[in-house]
Amino acid sequence: MDLRLNEDELNICVQCGLCLPFCPTYRVTGEESKSPRGRIQLMREVQLHDAPLNDEVVDSFATCVQCRACEPACPSSVPYGHLMERVRETLTDEGKGAPAWLRLGFKPLANPTLLRAGSSVLALAQRAKLVPKQLGLAELPLTREPLQTTGTDVFFFTGCVMDAWQRDVHQAGQRVLEAAGFGVTPTGDMAPCCGALHAHAGLGNDQRSMARDVITALTVEDDGGTLDRPIVTDSAGCGAAMKDYGHLLGTHHEFSGRVFDIHEFLAPHVDTLPEVEPLDLKVAIQDPCHLRHVQRVHEATRDVLRPFVRELVELDDDGMCCGAGGAYSVLEAELSGKIRDRKVEAIERVAPDVVASANPGCSMHLGAVGVPTIHPMELVARALGYTNQDGRTPPE
Repeated sequence: MDLRLNEDELNICVQCGLCLPFCPTYRVTGEESKSPRGRIQLMREVQLHDAPLNDEVVDSFATCVQCRACEPACPSSVPYGHLMERVRETLTDEGKGAPAWLRLGFKPLANPTLLRAGSSVLALAQRAKLVPKQLGLAELPLTREPLQTTGTDVFFFTGCVMDAWQRDVHQAGQRVLEAAGFGVTPTGDMAPCCGALHAHAGLGNDQRSMARDVITALTVEDDGGTLDRPIVTDSAGCGAAMKDYGHLLGTHHEFSGRVFDIHEFLAPHVDTLPEVEPLDLKVAIQDPCHLRHVQRVHEATRDVLRPFVRELVELDDDGMCCGAGGAYSVLEAELSGKIRDRKVEAIERVAPDVVASANPGCSMHLGAVGVPTIHPMELVARALGYTNQDGRTPPE
């Protein structure tokens, strides 16, 4: 069967196995078929030798959390993430990938009005105790104060689920950007979804359509031509997706060069933020995979946080995935839970007051089992004395 893979990319892997210790599914199962090396070998067998795409092979591909921790560890620079995304897309096209209910659930992501309305209904259901706790949802807001444009130095990408469920984080991020001297234009409904969740699910056509919409919406022209305004995001998954638009669309699109994780953008400007008394907190850093392994700008989180908290501590698990992985925690609940258990053990070993995580999926996944998580921007905003638009300080 044609998995539509680039055979040159597929053959880069020399099966050395250096990826194995960094793969969360291999670590919790010990199964070769649930390792990057094993999955690539199965890709070769299907693509090059007409091996059947049976249930065991599909399970091997479906159980990859797509953390891409294998990529920095690979001496041959195998583009594993791109290979797996293409395999997932092929499986979905063949009716063996994303289930119909998931595709239906993703429809509102491109419709902000529908997403906010649905999220408010879900928030009401939570308060009526109609939402199972096993879903791991943080308490959702019933209403959301709009973000205000304060200038045109940067676009602040607000996205879909994060904007509907965690607008407090956006408020904190905007406050910090403004404190560093930048005028901010929140993207809001003009660019409602980057397509990151669709990439995880193998919905490649949907992701490409969304990518084109985002590029069009955030490419602004004036009398002098196109404005190359930076695009800042406080979601690691969104940043990774948008930085990959050139590969996704088969172009060398300059748009991706305008995209910055908020910590990456702020790190060179930390000295412009007010000097304040650090928060009396011991903070553990949990690096989202798409910040550490894909964007590879995770050190910037430390650079931004360091002046504003008493102590930063590192986990001893080499950035192992927490098991969230987009919809992975729902589709592969058992494996996701086992991966999360290892992360929780690493957190407990350093006994922090709070865990700083720069991705909404990670924070919700860890918060579902009682880990006190917070976005780094909320900590910085709290240290600077800012409150949210409704007058509350960022959460303790």
